[in-house]
Amino acid sequence: MKKLLVTGSSGLIGSEVCIHFANLGWEIHGVDNNQRAVFFGSNGDTRWNQSKLQSELKDFYHHELDIRNREGVINLIKTVRPDAIVHTAAQPSHDRAAAIPFDDFDTNAVGTFNLLEATRQYSTEIPFVHMSTNKVYGDAPNEIKMIELEKRYDYADENFENGISESFRIDQTKHSLFGASKVSADISVQEYGRYFNMPTACLRGGCLTGPNHTGVELHGFLSYLVKCNLEEKEYTVFGYKGKQVRDNIHSYDVARFIEEFINAPRIAEVYNLGGGKDNTCSILEAFDIISRISGKPMKYKYEVTNRIGDHICYYSDLRKMKNHYPNWGISKSLELTFEEIYKSWIKRN
Repeated sequence: MKKLLVTGSSGLIGSEVCIHFANLGWEIHGVDNNQRAVFFGSNGDTRWNQSKLQSELKDFYHHELDIRNREGVINLIKTVRPDAIVHTAAQPSHDRAAAIPFDDFDTNAVGTFNLLEATRQYSTEIPFVHMSTNKVYGDAPNEIKMIELEKRYDYADENFENGISESFRIDQTKHSLFGASKVSADISVQEYGRYFNMPTACLRGGCLTGPNHTGVELHGFLSYLVKCNLEEKEYTVFGYKGKQVRDNIHSYDVARFIEEFINAPRIAEVYNLGGGKDNTCSILEAFDIISRISGKPMKYKYEVTNRIGDHICYYSDLRKMKNHYPNWGISKSLELTFEEIYKSWIKRN
């Protein structure tokens, strides 16, 4: 039986990856210490996901470990001897990072480096998949010429008709401290791939979402928005008239792409992993979708000041991913994703 080591196994992507590969017959070793509850309080608690994995997956083993623990990480990988590693653990909030800069950098940059070196010491042949972020591009996408429509912005430059590609620049732009720590991790993953000829991938995610997300205001756009609608709480829109656009990808489609990469790994690859143009929506459009599904109007207030380094419009160019892995594509539409998140919040509450 093949073994998969998943960091951040109780989180959105981590738990989806655990379930997906368990269904493929892999033995799963999950690494998580519920740090999300430390970063975001009780609303960010992911123990419910951990309990679900432990009760429903036959060959799942939980490891209570902080990835900042260098010796612990090295010893775990030597002991488990995995056939592949999927690294999803992170301090994930663009906004929260400024209040906890050392926790952010030590988790995202140093934690990733610990895992890379531990992997190299064990084997330079196993695939290492890292969940990066589109925030490595900073706010440079805002320099693209745009058009303002009734409820959204979009690119007016035909060079970006399909979205942002992996060749887009990552320096000389404002990232937020979160973006900076993730740049460090992203470059380290690439460097271990190139320098040591290791099969590594950086997946620069757009809005990753799905029914297992414990969305909070500072992280988890769609999940938190749906929660606010159901609980009839006021949602705060920060700047850009609520017309800022994101591409949304279901966690299941993320897990499917990771499967494709692990089955046919490449050296030091980078992919912009998002929903693509077809799965985009603005905040105002998201309000319309969830209101239609739930039957409840969206309550919100508007703050004119946008989040520092935030994107006005961002969606991923998926052509490189589809070219390298033609069997992969988006299988969960935006509407279906909304419905699944909605049903999950109903079930949990």
